[in-house]
Amino acid sequence: MSIRIDRNKCIGCGRCSDACPGNLLWLDKENKAFIKDVRDCWGCTSCLKACPVTAISFYLGADIGGCGSQMTVERNGFIYNWRIKTPDGGEKVISVDSRNSNAY
Repeated sequence: MSIRIDRNKCIGCGRCSDACPGNLLWLDKENKAFIKDVRDCWGCTSCLKACPVTAISFYLGADIGGCGSQMTVERNGFIYNWRIKTPDGGEKVISVDSRNSNAY
C-alpha cells in the first residue's frame, strides 16, 4: 500500500503533510508534496482526504486485491466520493456520508 502524488496537480498547500500521522509527507524546494519513503505509508488515507485538489491517489496493489487500481477522494460537504480507477479503464465511485461513517 502506498500513495502517489501528482506533482502537476499539487498546489503546495501543505495540508497533506499536516494530516499525515506518520510525518512522511514534506514539501520540496518547488513547494510540491513528496513522500519520504513509500514503504513507510500506513495506508490511512488522511492525506487523500486533506488534499483539496485530488493530487494524491492511493495505490491498490495486488496484495490487497486491487490489482493496480488507484483510488482518490473528493469531498462535497459531508460526502466523501471515493473514486477507484482500474488499470483497464474501469471506474467505480463509492459515496460515504461522514456523519454516518462510524455508525455500526
